[in-house]
Order: sequence, then C-alpha cells, then structure tokens
Amino acid sequence: MSSAPSTEVLSRVRMAGARPWPPRVSEFTKPFWDGLVAGHFDTVRCRACSKRTFPPKPFCPHCWARVMDWVPLAPRGTVYASTVVHAAPKLFAHEIPYRVCIVDLVDGLRIATRLLDSTDFAVGAPVEIVALDYDDGSLFAARRTK
Repeated sequence: MSSAPSTEVLSRVRMAGARPWPPRVSEFTKPFWDGLVAGHFDTVRCRACSKRTFPPKPFCPHCWARVMDWVPLAPRGTVYASTVVHAAPKLFAHEIPYRVCIVDLVDGLRIATRLLDSTDFAVGAPVEIVALDYDDGSLFAARRTK
C-alpha cells in the first residue's frame, strides 16, 4: 500500500455528448466530482482506523466511524477481472459491446469501472484511471497503459 499521497493528474479523454448516466452529487460526494473535473482521483480515509474506501462514503465501512478525510489516490493499477457487456440497459445500448473491469489500484483499493481501448486486454494488464470529459461533466474509466 502506498503511504505517500499522489500528486498525479489524470489523463483526460474527450467523450461526445452528455453522460449516459449522470451521478447523484450530494454535499458529501461533491468534492470527489469537483476533484475529477480538476484532474484528481480522490477518496476518503477514516480518521479512526486510517483505512481508505472507494467509492467515498461519509462513514467507515471497516470501523463505522463517521469522521473521514479526503485523500488523493494514485490513478494506476492492474486489471483483476473483466467482462464484456453484450446486453446493456437502454441507456448504454448504443455502446455495446463494451468492457467493464475490476482494478486493483496501487494504493491497495479494488474498484469497478469501465475499461477503454480494450482490444489488447489481459488480466493483470497495467491500467491508468482517466477522466472522461462529457459535455455535462466528468466520469472516470480505466485505460490500458503501454
């Protein structure tokens, strides 16, 4: 697990149109979404037990404490598992087939996300987290690194 905070800025990928499924932005999650727009990949760490969690939550799922601090994550990891979606909800039907994956981040967290540019794919492949810039805001995805 990485102990030094990341100062890495996310690579950006321009996406056409609006986000197919805009996130719910609450007072608590607003720092995450604002950070993503600014090129940062952040989460929260519990003040009581020092464990991080993703997606960010206002409580610690490890010890149930409710005092969380925002911390940066290094936007790099490896693919733990992946699947190709061939039958998608109507909102994503125009994008099928597409790949989703589980990424083991270098900071020790495991996250689920979309996998871009997935023609040359293998479990264990190195990936970076990138910001997807839509007309109405940002989302994130993983992209294979060279």
